[in-house]
Amino acid sequence: MATKVFINLPVTNLAKSMEFFQNLGFSFNPQFTDEKAGCMIVSDSIFVMLLTATYFKSFIDTEVCDAHHSTEVLIALDAASADEVKQFVGKAESLGGKIYAKAQDHGWMYQHSFADLDGHKWEMAYLDMSQFPQS
Repeated sequence: MATKVFINLPVTNLAKSMEFFQNLGFSFNPQFTDEKAGCMIVSDSIFVMLLTATYFKSFIDTEVCDAHHSTEVLIALDAASADEVKQFVGKAESLGGKIYAKAQDHGWMYQHSFADLDGHKWEMAYLDMSQFPQS
């Protein structure tokens, strides 16, 4: 069974994308980072591979999706609190990310979303399972 997750995303400017995510608080594994790819560490078992579009294309047999115009994936990460969601998404926007949906408070879950510099959609969510509706 799989023990790690590697999400691969094409980027137009690797250096700018890495800077964007570093400024959001993520670090990169230098062992898997070079001029074609940056290995962003989300957790001990989750990584996002930011790949130049040309390098990304070498792994697929179709066209690279332009995430500014089409959405193929929504990447959702958890947060420790609703305030962390607000701060993280606010910081992403201040760094050039785009808010594409209003924040939503479902009582047991608070979520907000942004698109990164390449249009990839990210969602941050705080889940309070003690407030989850019982059926």
